[in-house]
Amino acid sequence: MLRTAVCELCEKSSLLTFHHLIPKKMHRRRYFQTHYTKAELQQGIMLCVRCHKTIHRFYDEMTLAKKFNSITALQADTKISDYIVWAKKQK
Repeated sequence: MLRTAVCELCEKSSLLTFHHLIPKKMHRRRYFQTHYTKAELQQGIMLCVRCHKTIHRFYDEMTLAKKFNSITALQADTKISDYIVWAKKQK
């Protein structure tokens, strides 16, 4: 789903994509099926294409699902927070 609004990471107005906090690829794994409800598996945030691609470039799906399954966890990560500082300075 694409729409124009403010990215939840870099806070720039842009075309946004939906980022599942627990990547869809992990939803079929037993661990995630038993530890999360279907509603929790569907939770996500709206990100610009640049931020979305960067997150997936930094971390694989399993790491995102287990360590970075909230916006707070993403923002607290050093790699991602350094990227956010850089992204906010870009045009």
